[in-house]
Amino acid sequence: MPQPTFRQPPHLAIISTCLIAAPTFAVPVSVTVLDVNGSPLADAAVSIEVAGNKPAAPPGTQAEMGQRNRAFTPTLLVVQTGTAVAFPNFDTVRHHIYSFSPTKPFEIKLYAGTPAAPVVFDKAGTAILGCNIHDRMAGFIHVVNTPHFAITRPDGVATIDVPAGEHTLQTWHRQMGDKQAPQRQGIKVQATGGAVTVRLIAPGQT
Repeated sequence: MPQPTFRQPPHLAIISTCLIAAPTFAVPVSVTVLDVNGSPLADAAVSIEVAGNKPAAPPGTQAEMGQRNRAFTPTLLVVQTGTAVAFPNFDTVRHHIYSFSPTKPFEIKLYAGTPAAPVVFDKAGTAILGCNIHDRMAGFIHVVNTPHFAITRPDGVATIDVPAGEHTLQTWHRQMGDKQAPQRQGIKVQATGGAVTVRLIAPGQT
């Protein structure tokens, strides 16, 4: 008795093919940031917005900016929008930290140890931090609408892995303060990766 044969419907075959071809892979993009004089710029925040990525971080995303030796550690923290940042105090003295920046005004009054509740940074931009007790303390939290970000090394270079395609590159440095928006430009990333050089425009320049 002949056995029945099964033939896959054509539309199922097409779906299977699409699923196999769909995966995309991240490739490295090397970004070199220069100051207005053409010298490498360390500690610049570099981020790449990829179309289709959610601007906010997944619920529960956390980061930390501590205080140690009467200084913020790290001095610059880059986080994705929606990240909850803790501010542990590792010093033997108390701190009273604050930010008046429009992106995230907040205040944590005199405390030691770790405050019970972290601060959620729910808006892209830059918050400049200070301490009411120690005037020389200064820190920066730069908030971006993408999970793809890095900070430049002393040679002015940062490397970020993103899928190939057309994206938006953002660059910010503390000399731009908390009022000037990050410098933005479109970039096209090839399947093998790429390299981009950015020269920051000084405040007031066009």
